[in-house]
Amino acid sequence: MLFKQTMKQFDVPVIYRSPLITAIKNRRKQTDKMKKDFSPALLDFGPLKIYLARHFGFCYGVENAIDIAFRTIEENPGKRIFLLSEMIHNPQVNADLLQRGVQFLQDTQGRQMVPFETITAEDIVIIPAFGTTLAIEEKLHAIGIPTEKYNTTCPFVEKVWNRSEQIAKKNYSVIVHGKPMHEETRATFSHAAGNSPSVVVTDMEETIALSKYITGEKTPSGFYTEFEGRYSAGFNVEKDLQRFGVVNQTTMLAADTQSIADFLKKVMISKYQLTEATIEERFADTRDTLCYATNDNQTAIYGLLQTEADLAIVVGGYNSSNTSHLVELCEEKLPTYFINGEDKIISAAKIEHFNFHKKVVTTTLNFLPAKDPVKILLTSGASCPDAMVENVIARLVSFYKVEKTIWEIMEEFT
Repeated sequence: MLFKQTMKQFDVPVIYRSPLITAIKNRRKQTDKMKKDFSPALLDFGPLKIYLARHFGFCYGVENAIDIAFRTIEENPGKRIFLLSEMIHNPQVNADLLQRGVQFLQDTQGRQMVPFETITAEDIVIIPAFGTTLAIEEKLHAIGIPTEKYNTTCPFVEKVWNRSEQIAKKNYSVIVHGKPMHEETRATFSHAAGNSPSVVVTDMEETIALSKYITGEKTPSGFYTEFEGRYSAGFNVEKDLQRFGVVNQTTMLAADTQSIADFLKKVMISKYQLTEATIEERFADTRDTLCYATNDNQTAIYGLLQTEADLAIVVGGYNSSNTSHLVELCEEKLPTYFINGEDKIISAAKIEHFNFHKKVVTTTLNFLPAKDPVKILLTSGASCPDAMVENVIARLVSFYKVEKTIWEIMEEFT
């Protein structure tokens, strides 16, 4: 795969970098090399105290994708360059790519924006970090597009694909925990289904529904209606749920995936009278498919929430799965505002934020409490540039007569 090396340093455009965030992250790496301290970093401005999550922002897969995309543009002047769909779920990054002449072939739902018939072998097509389906790969190959040359698929997504292939070779079916319409889940399901019978479940409620076909509480015919569009061709509900493993869309809540796997494991133990020693006869161990960055960012939220605060702000793209899960965790404890940029903080008394449950942008007045000090928890999704987080900090700081500047705070971490 072009430009990809294991754990390399990526050339991410400077516009996405932040001197402040870089200083903080470097200090945390130096003082916590084993990543065992998940407490937040305190940015103490006096009347405003911002607690920054231990882990947030660009992950390995996102930096890899951005590196490949921008280098491809630089090295191919005059060529038509297409992105199969959004590079990552961040509006700023995608807007920057569009501004540089890149075109999207599909939207995030897989709807065609540029017909494949208009693409030629002379064009460049970049595969996004989420990966793509086997069917789309075949279409591109038929045109003469070498999909492997400009493939930014996250290596941790590929790890899930490889794991599903491994268990398929041992005659396991695959259950995918993910959002059925998400690009990554569509890709993972396609790769899994290419090797073994596969089905997608979104959450525990659907998992419980699926389990009733395993136990016989539901008649097999009902499966094909209840899970329509989410099982592989030829799926035999009576046969293909007798032996399986669980893999996941890497940006789902790790705890949810583990709960789903644990639940199905218990169902299989009960159904077939298995023991821990014999469980692999029916259930594959796939715990190693959970993404390290998803784990780190979510665990950092648990550490962040140990701090008493007035509110939380989560920054990221509104269609970002991993970011919405960070919001979900924060919402359990305190008022949480999901924004995709500092411009959504209209004033000290007004913020526009995204309700990901209802998929609508809403406005909250007087979101900053009239107290001293105001304590804010802050984090961002894996596709959010650090520069955007610094911009949010600067916006919040502008509402207060702070005792220290952002530059002085940065000096404390250098």
